Amino acid sequence: MLELTDVVAGYGSTTIVQGISLEVAQGECSVLVGPNGHGKTTLLRAISGLIRARSGRIVFDGSDITREKAEKLVERGLIHMPQGDLVFPDMTVEENLLLGAFPRAAAKRAKQRIDEVYQIFPRLLERRTQRARTLSGGERRMLAIGRGLMGDAKMIMIDEPSLGLAPVIVDEVYRQLRSIVESGMTVLLVEESVTRAQSLADSMHLVENGEIVRSSKGSELLDKQAIRATYLGVSE
Repeated sequence: MLELTDVVAGYGSTTIVQGISLEVAQGECSVLVGPNGHGKTTLLRAISGLIRARSGRIVFDGSDITREKAEKLVERGLIHMPQGDLVFPDMTVEENLLLGAFPRAAAKRAKQRIDEVYQIFPRLLERRTQRARTLSGGERRMLAIGRGLMGDAKMIMIDEPSLGLAPVIVDEVYRQLRSIVESGMTVLLVEESVTRAQSLADSMHLVENGEIVRSSKGSELLDKQAIRATYLGVSE
């Protein structure tokens, strides 16, 4: 579904992503883990067209999208859910969700999609007439993810869904993410917590200084010594 080859990206004169190659198969949940500031978010932004990759190649669903504009990628079904909530605070839950169905193909199935989102996130159904600013942090995170699912997605990229949430709320968000993964959706997830990510991942990739330094598949665990070295700057 997604294939990256030697992707380099950054901001201004600073290069952040240092030549990452990665494949995400259809129906797979692939997870990028590593400390903040090592290039995971920048990589997602390059994939989704929010910034331009400096070099390398990005292929999505069989098409080269390296130079594609962000709005065109949404129409192709590549949905990026960035860090934080980024909901419209003075609009209701349902109005926020319907905005996610703005691509023409998605708009035709908006009623079906919103019912599916409410099945995944029943809390949003209970809050559907409330303004988004009245929701809890966890509910806003669910709303942001639900709005992304409204876009007739073939693949979703989720950046730090647990960021800033209390552990009990993170548990709830991850239960809903599991149902999304188990539905067969292709997912690229960025997460700082290795333990959280492990519970969902078909593959995991440890990112350090803009490079993938370790990868694992299925039930394999990432090398603990590599994790210690990346997160703590120490090795045995």
